[in-house]
Amino acid sequence: MADTSQGRRAAPAEQYVEGGLPAASGWTGWVVFAGVMLALLGVFQAIEGLVALFDHGYYLVGANGLAVHVNYTTWGWVHLILGVIAILTGVGLLAGNMAARVVGVGLAVLSAIVNLAFVAAYPVWSVIVIALDVIIIYAIVVHGRELKSPSYQ
Repeated sequence: MADTSQGRRAAPAEQYVEGGLPAASGWTGWVVFAGVMLALLGVFQAIEGLVALFDHGYYLVGANGLAVHVNYTTWGWVHLILGVIAILTGVGLLAGNMAARVVGVGLAVLSAIVNLAFVAAYPVWSVIVIALDVIIIYAIVVHGRELKSPSYQ
């Protein structure tokens, strides 16, 4: 920082790259992590949905033992749809799309709620997914602008 005539230090100038866009900081890794994890969790959600659709005996409790009393076919479709949307949102997040940031936060919140309701059927996995959803929300909310697409600036 440069000294001013009054003995105070001036704030450092923001660094820019070609085209006048702000240079990306080291925090872009958080957003890339969130995008990759969202896509990966989408794949896992889709697999969990397919298992719920095709193998009802796989889970620890019957459908009556869940927090929301619906059959595993319904849970399978919910997980499958969430998974596909999460995969697409993760790809959009990696592209720096603002809409993907908004959808990503909402989807991570919804995924955490769904897995909280599904925790009796698959407790360890549901807790892991909820923890990763919280980390994804943090990364998108706090550092989401780091991958902002140039078309949105």
